Amino acid sequence: MGMFCFQCQETFKNSGCVNRGVCGKTSDVANLQDFLIWISKGLAEIEVKSERNNKEVVDRIILNLFTTITNANFDFSQIKDRIFETIDMMNSLRENKNYSEAANWSSKNFSEIEKKINSGEVSILSEENEDIRSLKELITYGLKGMAAYARHAKVLGYESEKVNNFILTTMAELLREKSIDELVSLTLETGSMGYLAMETLDSANTKTYGNPEISKVNIGVRKNPGILVSGHDLKDFEMLLDQAKDSGVDIYTHSEMLPANYYPKFKKYENFVGNYGNAWWKQRDEFEAFNGPILMTTNCIVPPKDSYKDKLFTTGAAGYPGCKYIEADEKGHKDFSEIIELAKTCKAPEEIEKGSILGGFAHSQVMELADKVIEAVKNGDITKFIVMAGCDGRMADREYYTEFAKKLPESTVILTAGCAKYRYNKLNLGDINGIPRVLDAGQCNDSYSLIQIALALVDAFGVESVNNLPIVYNIAWYEQKAVIVLLALLSLGVKNIHLGPSLPAFLSPNVTDVLVEKFNIAGITNVEDDIKNLII
Repeated sequence: MGMFCFQCQETFKNSGCVNRGVCGKTSDVANLQDFLIWISKGLAEIEVKSERNNKEVVDRIILNLFTTITNANFDFSQIKDRIFETIDMMNSLRENKNYSEAANWSSKNFSEIEKKINSGEVSILSEENEDIRSLKELITYGLKGMAAYARHAKVLGYESEKVNNFILTTMAELLREKSIDELVSLTLETGSMGYLAMETLDSANTKTYGNPEISKVNIGVRKNPGILVSGHDLKDFEMLLDQAKDSGVDIYTHSEMLPANYYPKFKKYENFVGNYGNAWWKQRDEFEAFNGPILMTTNCIVPPKDSYKDKLFTTGAAGYPGCKYIEADEKGHKDFSEIIELAKTCKAPEEIEKGSILGGFAHSQVMELADKVIEAVKNGDITKFIVMAGCDGRMADREYYTEFAKKLPESTVILTAGCAKYRYNKLNLGDINGIPRVLDAGQCNDSYSLIQIALALVDAFGVESVNNLPIVYNIAWYEQKAVIVLLALLSLGVKNIHLGPSLPAFLSPNVTDVLVEKFNIAGITNVEDDIKNLII
């Protein structure tokens, strides 16, 4: 067995990838990522025991966590560099204290690192108790999602000390022996901090770019050459837009970057055309058809075809071997001139569809429609809201979500965020009294908006909790950002969540039983039965 990874929904046979990741990650990269997480826990322990408040340590741990998210970084040399940088930081901060082996690691001799990896002692499977392993990995994956949101907020000048301290202390705690009860408690605390991380990012995005507004997003093309931007980082998107504004090059969003179209500040750019394509997993065909360069600001990279690999650029936590990486300077500025100049030499994008899609239903916008929504519910025109947030993926069983949306009663409204929406956001599902039947709040982190909408409805209807509202949850997951959203919902006491297309492989039978008992969490079955059980 060359590796072991089961952190995403598409892991091999819903058990674990052991030779090569379904995502395309090689075993040597997977093992380096395991080592990077291990020494990141050691760095956290050093910082916690020092009782300092070193911002560089927190930033380093957050970057390391983000680097190991599914589909983010496939570049062996980049990850190796981040390991060496982490070891340098540990060596400079270590004091004469009693540390774990991870915190005491000091060697940058790569043969020694390989020997440690080959020993299996830093592998996920090094924890023999499957329930302890399950809970520790659940917490770790929640921290990875939380770190991504914290980093996006930080580049905009916003951060939460509570979130930073939690990431730091929890990474250190994961090196210690813990009971099942302690880990269950820490899991829910992780969800609570994840909610705060999403709140911080929501504040960062809206204060910087304005509140998202209802927007018709063009999905066609123009005749100019273009640059396609994927991922989640709005700061990267802003810098590229600004640098390309007088270049004659158009800018398009792809997949999780679609919600950039909803922010008022971005609408002033005349070269911002709209969205091109669909969810991340279709990129190999869509990136080829686009003709121009592509900027990957975060995860969701699929190993590229040779036909466009030389036009694929990465930045931030993302990386792919053989693709140019755009580094930030000491002030956080990134120079995208090479991408812009390359775009000028390319043909205009091939048109793959026409028309527009509607979005921009974040919490501030929906609150403006609150009276109309409440009236529709009281009149019986809206009978149920269905939260169908989360991730899309390439497996055929995800067609379930398209069929589920098609067969919902016409008196229902879908609340969505994340790339799961691509399964149904181009269906013509109509509206209810002028309220669209698909309300897209934005990126996966904008699940925060869906929570805010639910909490506002609790107040409006005077019920005890969100569990008393006409809201049901049928959520698709794929990677660790969806994990932290799920944990945030559980920390708020939300019950009866249906999760699919399969339950996480990292949940042991006993941990699954705990989630079922405490929160009535369940998987999905088939469209007809699930609509009958959830809706009718």
